[in-house]
Amino acid sequence: MLILANVRERWSGFLGAFVAVLVGVALITTTLVIYDSAKAKVQPRYQGTAALALPPQAVDADGSPKDRMPWSTSEAEPLVSGLEKVPGVADAVVDHSFYAQAIKDGKPVTDEGALEAGHGFSSARMAPYELVSGRAPAAADEVVVDRALGAAVGSELTVNVTQGREQFKVVGTVDGPGYYFSEQFAARQQPGVATIALIPDKGADTGAIVTAAKKVVGEHGSVVSGDGRAELQPEYIEHKRFLGVQLISAMAILGLFTTVFVVASMLVLSTGMRRREIGLLRTIGASPKQIRRMILGEAAVVGLAGSVVGCVAGVAATPLLLSILKGLDVTPPGMQITIAAWPLLVASAIGVGVSVIGAWSAGRKAAKVAPIEALLDSRSANKGMGRGRWIAGLSVLGAGVLLAVGTATSTADDRINMAIFATMTLIVAAALLAPVFVAPVGRILTAPFQRGGKAAPVLVRAELVANPRRAASLVAPVIAAVGFAVLLSGMVETMRVAYPAGEALKVAGQTIVTPDGTPGNTDEVVAANPVGKAALPTRAFVETEKARDAETAGAATVLDVLGSRDPKWNKPGQAVLGEKMAGELGLKQGQDVPVRFADGATVTLTVAEVLPDDPARGDFVVARDLVRAHDPAALTDDIFVPAGAKASDAVPGVALHDAVEFALADYNTDAKLTDSLAMMLIVIAVGYSVIAVANSMAMAAHGRRRDFGVMKSAGGTVRQLLFTSAGETTLVVAVGAALGVLVTLPPLAGMAAGLSEATSSDVGLHLNSGVIVTAVIGTLAAAVLAGIAVTSKTLKRQAA
Repeated sequence: MLILANVRERWSGFLGAFVAVLVGVALITTTLVIYDSAKAKVQPRYQGTAALALPPQAVDADGSPKDRMPWSTSEAEPLVSGLEKVPGVADAVVDHSFYAQAIKDGKPVTDEGALEAGHGFSSARMAPYELVSGRAPAAADEVVVDRALGAAVGSELTVNVTQGREQFKVVGTVDGPGYYFSEQFAARQQPGVATIALIPDKGADTGAIVTAAKKVVGEHGSVVSGDGRAELQPEYIEHKRFLGVQLISAMAILGLFTTVFVVASMLVLSTGMRRREIGLLRTIGASPKQIRRMILGEAAVVGLAGSVVGCVAGVAATPLLLSILKGLDVTPPGMQITIAAWPLLVASAIGVGVSVIGAWSAGRKAAKVAPIEALLDSRSANKGMGRGRWIAGLSVLGAGVLLAVGTATSTADDRINMAIFATMTLIVAAALLAPVFVAPVGRILTAPFQRGGKAAPVLVRAELVANPRRAASLVAPVIAAVGFAVLLSGMVETMRVAYPAGEALKVAGQTIVTPDGTPGNTDEVVAANPVGKAALPTRAFVETEKARDAETAGAATVLDVLGSRDPKWNKPGQAVLGEKMAGELGLKQGQDVPVRFADGATVTLTVAEVLPDDPARGDFVVARDLVRAHDPAALTDDIFVPAGAKASDAVPGVALHDAVEFALADYNTDAKLTDSLAMMLIVIAVGYSVIAVANSMAMAAHGRRRDFGVMKSAGGTVRQLLFTSAGETTLVVAVGAALGVLVTLPPLAGMAAGLSEATSSDVGLHLNSGVIVTAVIGTLAAAVLAGIAVTSKTLKRQAA
């Protein structure tokens, strides 16, 4: 009851923490709801199936489950025969999926799912898609298409497949997407069997079908049904889900950190202003344990209230975030918002937990308040730094420096995350050590005004020097706001310069043939450009002694294999490995290694060489003809035509670029998403911190109402007091902004150094001055307005 009474009577002191928890929980709720709504769903073309039989699953080098390992035709035949005999199964359909894309008016028809749009006609039954007109394809040059394509039955249609453009006769249309060929043609395009779909009889028992199917498949694979069929996602949908999850994960992590940071600083400030009250409680017999329990209880109540309101606000804001993500094209097609209980429960638990954790430090300090503090000013204990804060601040600073150094030496995939973690750590260090800087900086900045004879500069200087810890609590959210604005905008600007320069340097003098409206280059494009690098990628499976000894005993390791036409690597029966790949697989030069390809066939290759890692060469390189023989559906990557040779764009669906154009186009592919992500994170970090700054300044102004009364009694006018409040706030924001910039420079410098090494170009540190100025001005305006508003209101009440 005492805790509830305290919260009710001192609501203005807890308002800042309440708002901080509310905003943080709202952000976390929104991101968790979007995450839950974006989970993989059963694709429409599998809706008519009772279950799917899938081959065994391979693992990556780290042991995580990845690709399914296709059956060969001979391995699949007995399974199909057995599954067709399962009671309740009308048919067992082998689902072949491969590249197919119509060419109209000399250009590829836009289709995100073109990489897996081609199928045998039997696959249409899985949806089921019905024939709208015509008949099923019987010959290799016949095709059934989606009626939305507008191709009439009996017409000729140019379809791009892996081999290139081919003419097909349209013999039918269906009411769903895709290109449906004869089963013989589909089997030639994708010989391996990755999926066997079970089409049920009308009214059949799905559970009985699944049970019987599992007995037929046995240890040769697995059977999935219901939501388990969502495992089969087109690559482009899975890529969008991955990008969306990465974006909202970054938002959630940043929101969580900012919430913890802001709530902790606010509760420390609020508790520090109550030392006289706590001293009085100690005088009447309250024990340190009771004081600590009271502080934590108040925080829990505030956290619970903020969490409840935050959950409601988060759910209400979810459509807005979904609209933004759809605008960035990082959501699966047709994604709808679904509200489940777990995102709300998790967000609420985080809100309450963050409040209690944030109050722990404040409660620990409050428990040490002596009864004599009841007779002293609340600010008397706000001087200097305690031993514990010195130790914590220097320890965190050391960790931040190590992370900043690690940013320069980390891999490209880890560099951004390392820079963010380094900045977070240094922001915490700066907040802990801020009392050390506030007083000296306050003296320096107010020194020029000391000879003017005005009282305001003297009062501002005295306040900062006498109460550095209170000022440090006000500085903390400013450090976070400016620090994240500098970091995120600086990362984008630095990468904008580094990556195109590095890529252009790697391919200088070459002409690059890139896909334009297609997911890759066909063999026709490769034949038109017979000179230059034309890597043919495929996914293959290796089972070595090292893999069998791992926790996933017996599971093959899936890896990216490149087929090369470079005479140095294009040698039958041989493979060239990078040092890292060879180490992961436990292979050495001269060893034989069995490699299973996409058609289910296993080929034994000899490790001809183990060379230093080179992304331009690839980690596992074999002869191009070997990949083409075992993966007829694979498409070729960009073709790099050297200087002196002529590149051709005569085949539809390709574009030619010089080194600079290629580098810029390659960077701009993800630049829009990168810029949008950075801007969203900046808005979240700065906006959240600005709210915290305004709340902190309002709390501080409210806590100094006695000071204002004394200064007014001594002859101070309202204008002078408001000017003094604004001056102190400006000085605090200036200190926070300076520290915010300083803590981000080491991680950004480390990132620039790492990019210089990775791109073999001179990459300097680049900052976005516009974003930094906007962040500082926005923070300053919010702080000054909040301080003046509360000060003015307090003075009016005192006058009344």
